[in-house]
Amino acid sequence: MLQVSNVSLRYGDKKLFEDVNIKFTAGNCYGLIGANGAGKSTFLKVLSGEVDPQAGHVSLEKNKRMAVLKQDHFAYEELSVIETVIRGHDRLYQVMQEKDAIYAKADFTEEDGMKAAELEGEFAELNGWEAESDASVLLKGLGIGEDLQEKKMAELTGSEKVKVLLAQALFGSPDILLLDEPTNHLDIQAIQWLEEFLINFENTVIVVSHDRHFLNKVCTHIADVDFGKIELYVGNYDFWYESSQLALKMSQDQNKKKEEKIKDLQNFIARFSANASKSRQATSRKKMLENITLDDIKPSSRRYPYVAFKPEREIGNDLLRVEGLTKTIDGVKVLDNVSFTLNREDKVAFVGPNDIAKTTLFDILTGKLEADSGSYTWGITTTQSYFPKDNSEFFENSDLTLVEWLRQYSPEDETETFLRGFLGRMLFSGEEALKKASVLSGGEKVRCMLAKMMLSSANVLLLDEPTNHLDLESITAVNNGLINFKGALLFTSHDHQFIETISNRLIELTPNGVIDKQMSYSEYVSDRKLQAEIKSLYA
Repeated sequence: MLQVSNVSLRYGDKKLFEDVNIKFTAGNCYGLIGANGAGKSTFLKVLSGEVDPQAGHVSLEKNKRMAVLKQDHFAYEELSVIETVIRGHDRLYQVMQEKDAIYAKADFTEEDGMKAAELEGEFAELNGWEAESDASVLLKGLGIGEDLQEKKMAELTGSEKVKVLLAQALFGSPDILLLDEPTNHLDIQAIQWLEEFLINFENTVIVVSHDRHFLNKVCTHIADVDFGKIELYVGNYDFWYESSQLALKMSQDQNKKKEEKIKDLQNFIARFSANASKSRQATSRKKMLENITLDDIKPSSRRYPYVAFKPEREIGNDLLRVEGLTKTIDGVKVLDNVSFTLNREDKVAFVGPNDIAKTTLFDILTGKLEADSGSYTWGITTTQSYFPKDNSEFFENSDLTLVEWLRQYSPEDETETFLRGFLGRMLFSGEEALKKASVLSGGEKVRCMLAKMMLSSANVLLLDEPTNHLDLESITAVNNGLINFKGALLFTSHDHQFIETISNRLIELTPNGVIDKQMSYSEYVSDRKLQAEIKSLYA
């Protein structure tokens, strides 16, 4: 058990959290959520001992081991992949090093023999004889094959290093596992493997993630950083979100009879309790959900931007025809004879590991790049608006305020009051609307780009990784806005729930052809026969 007692932390005048008291217990996975800057990653550092709180303390039960997902991808460059993973268990690695040093002595003494015997005993107790095979199993599960496991870390790509450090954190079944954004840079197969690993993990997990599908799959509890406190809630992310929205609705309707509110709550709990049967803690979790009272449900202070795309005109029968597009960049053929036709009702997710191919296709379809060969034709009733993955050109060296920046993309007759109101809905209210566009954070730039797209009134939207840099609140708002959009969509994303809830069609650009399916994303990634076919096209 990990216990947090009266922990408080401030940075200057900013209070991150105060008088936090939580018990994290075995068998549960806690999703740590909060707005950007709320202190989620800092709280993980407090739990690990990397950051000391100004008040209170964190205590770990005696003889319990904690593991943390490391963020420095270059910390183990001279070590082999296998050795890097085993280093996740500090004591086991120390015993192995001491053992090897003793056996390497030229003048091996009786005292050395006794010490070696002690170390051998501890080595066996720590499952040292299975260490390499256990590490190999973790690596294979995450997609690091045996051909890479004896290589030096310096020889691996960035995404491969991410997987090795994740295997390092998981190694040796730690009692407490702290994971900060573990799905970043993972492919869908690795994410699925990690989900199953954590669902079956018997110890304590505390995880920060912006991946809602991941939080829903693995979490038994949500730890919400809000109002300078950290409150625990039973259930996954969707349960927390829906309950906080229900609480907000109740608080805004003070005249509603309490009996009616209780009935609403009971119906809400019943719906989510039924879903709890899918979890590994099915019975106990269902009971906990059913025992929630009206007073347990509190409204959140979260602010959600208003995202709504309203096309000016309907699309005719013709949307887009793509024929034989081919493009080579820096000697590498990125697109090879790509052909497909889109219809007016299509909301297409372009999926798969080749991000460069997807971005190149979007850049060609929006006129930013020219294809080497092939053609594309937009329907005459279509108007397009593009969200590029790299938006830096829109903000570089800009001394414009946000009002002035947005005015560039709005009809000439729009007033400053209108623009300020529009920015306010995107969480730039009051003086925030007068910030310089050049000093915005990544998430703020994304919100500005979305505002630009909303003003366009286009009936076709192309979005290349629109959730990058956004917090969970903004991701949810964009997600809902695109679900309700009445036009056509072409988009890319690595967010499972985003793709699952928006798309009605999936296209994957492989080196040897296009995979084009009308099915849900969950079906797409879980269809083993289909995935085997797709894998063969990358060979």
